[in-house]
Order: sequence, then structure tokens, then C-alpha cells
Amino acid sequence: MNKSELIIKIAESADISKKAAGDALQAFMTTVSNTLKNGDKVTLIGFGTFSVSKRFARTGRNPQTGKKILIPARKVAKFKVGKKLAESVN
Repeated sequence: MNKSELIIKIAESADISKKAAGDALQAFMTTVSNTLKNGDKVTLIGFGTFSVSKRFARTGRNPQTGKKILIPARKVAKFKVGKKLAESVN
């Protein structure tokens, strides 16, 4: 499912217009993104938790040349699935 299909499903499920569903989805994504940028996490009980994790610097290898390269440290977004979502998939 892509973003357009998700917007259609939200609009149908909530009985709202596609524009309102698109605006709501965009607001959700922006809010989650801004919260993660601030170093906080977003927890939706039963669904899951969005958080930020630190990935330390490490040595890698260029697959084309085989030469060692330094991969710098960075922050990455993570999602941990909630219990209800995990159970609904099985």
C-alpha cells in the first residue's frame, strides 16, 4: 500500500474527504518527524513506538574495490511493534 492508497482507506474508514484524510496523515507524519528530531519518542499503545537510536561509527568495506571505509556515527529512526499489532498480523 502506498500513501495515496492509505489516504483513500483512511477517508473511507473515517467517512471524511480524501483531502481531510491527506491533511491528517501529513500532520501525523510531520508531528512524528519533529518529535523524533527533538530526541523524544512517540508511543501509540497497542500499535508501536517510534524512537531514535544512535548508531556508532564503524569500519565498512567498499563492495566494488574492497577498500576499507569509515562509516560515520549517526542517528536512525526505529519502530518497535506493539503487542496488538503484532498479534493482528499472526
